[in-house]
Amino acid sequence: MSIIRTALPLVLLTSVLTGCAGLQKTDWPTCAAVGGIIGAGLGATEASSWAGYGALLVGGTAAAWCWVHGDGDEDGDGVLDSRDKCPGTPRGVQVDANGCPPPAPAPVVEEVAVVKEEVIVIRDVHFQFDSAKLTPADKDVLDTIATRLKQESSSAQLTVTGHTDSVGSDAYNQKLSDRRARSVVEYLISQGVPRSSFVSVTGAGESQPVADNKTADGRSMNRRTEIKINR
Repeated sequence: MSIIRTALPLVLLTSVLTGCAGLQKTDWPTCAAVGGIIGAGLGATEASSWAGYGALLVGGTAAAWCWVHGDGDEDGDGVLDSRDKCPGTPRGVQVDANGCPPPAPAPVVEEVAVVKEEVIVIRDVHFQFDSAKLTPADKDVLDTIATRLKQESSSAQLTVTGHTDSVGSDAYNQKLSDRRARSVVEYLISQGVPRSSFVSVTGAGESQPVADNKTADGRSMNRRTEIKINR
């Protein structure tokens, strides 16, 4: 009988502690209550006066065990500490089943579309009458164009074509457009555009109209210099 009295408390205490180990830390009052009831019963096996001491001893032991060994959620992310692979997650942060914040999305890299070919049409350069000589106003316009072209990479290739209206003979307009195109190029070079960037300088005369040569507005549209940029 004495062996049973000695072994029974140990068996019951082990059972209580094993059960408490599966609870959360916040369940320590439950552990204490259950332990206290069992402790009281164990104490009563000796004498009724031992019931209170047994309740206090076993209940306190069970509560402490539950607090130390219980499975809590210290960071409050909803994932128990035994499964939380990222303890200490700041409150309010969304986590996955492992208690870890989801990986940050990969940054979106926007590719800048490079326009391979661009044409600058210059219609505000009028030259002196029946001449390829630039006026002061023409140079002001070309200064802006030069600033623009100097921003291009050194590998950019520039093709310059001069155009006239249909007033005059085809042969004359062909030569005039060629001289005006070259006059534009020489001025741009003098303003810092690399000479090596110009791969072609030609005149198209009146052969490529973009408007009706029968009207003054149409003829004004046709008198132009085009700079094609190939990147």
